[in-house]
This record gives sequence, C-alpha cells and structure tokens, in this order.
Amino acid sequence: MDPTPEEIREELRQRRWLRFLVDLTLTIIREQENLTVAEALQMVSQLRRTALAMFPGSELAFDLIYRPRFERAIQHRFETN
Repeated sequence: MDPTPEEIREELRQRRWLRFLVDLTLTIIREQENLTVAEALQMVSQLRRTALAMFPGSELAFDLIYRPRFERAIQHRFETN
C-alpha cells in the first residue's frame, strides 16, 4: 500500500527534526568548552535511542550514516585537549 500524502509529510518532518538534532549534537560536541568525553558519548547514545524511536529498525542506518560523524567529532575535539 502506498503511503498517504500525510504519511509522507510526517516522515519528511521527522527526517528534518532528526537532521536538526544531529547538527545540534555535533555543534555541542565541537563547541561546549566544559563537555567531557563521557558526556559526549552519552549525548550520542541518547540521540541514537531517539532516532530509533522515530524510525524503528534503523539501527544499521544510524550506525553507517551518523556514528562515523560523531566519532570523528569526538576524536577531533578531545585529542587536541
């Protein structure tokens, strides 16, 4: 069965929201001065849970698309301090 226009709009809204949350989390990891590695990892873990609640069954997609970006940001942020 094809998705309804409303279902398509809702999925697009959720994707935009997830993109916003990813960008916000990356910005916080890169810029918040007193952030610890543990806090950064906890933020990524919480974001992953949020993404999976929004898009059930998308564990592999999150791990392939977003996890490398977070790993690079965390490594860059904390290896220079």
